[in-house]
Amino acid sequence: MRKIILASLAAGVVSSAVVAAFAANTANPENLSPIYGVSIPDGYRKWELIAPAQEGEPLNELRAVLGNDIAVKAYRDGKLPFPDGTVLVKLAWKHTQSPDFESASIPGAATTVQVMVKDSKKYAASGGWGFGRFIDGKPADLAQHETCFACHEGRVKQRDYVFTKWAP
Repeated sequence: MRKIILASLAAGVVSSAVVAAFAANTANPENLSPIYGVSIPDGYRKWELIAPAQEGEPLNELRAVLGNDIAVKAYRDGKLPFPDGTVLVKLAWKHTQSPDFESASIPGAATTVQVMVKDSKKYAASGGWGFGRFIDGKPADLAQHETCFACHEGRVKQRDYVFTKWAP
């Protein structure tokens, strides 16, 4: 019983730390996504790679999904649904041919940074996830955010609304 209480307490501390980190990063309301109030997390470029991806036409993008420590542990453990505090960040660039090697692709211009934050209470109406889409560091417009959950719900509800699979 004592171990269960300590584990619950530790989970609460981790969740509180994640919430505090996002609160610290959201001091400026102009940096929050519409609908969900999600921001780009500090230090996300140092997170572990979950998987790369390539999107065909019409977007023609190279993508990389990064995850915080909670996300990485959930992926490694095969844990679904993802626990609260999971944060996934997708970076996207235009797909460009390398000028140095004709069969290679390289990232071109950055297109978006997209963020998913798991908080089953705060985002209960959207499967426990809050979404943010950012262009040049600023939140995309409301119309672009209105499509986030509908697309995830319609295609990957069985995987806790997450498209990205772990790349071993």
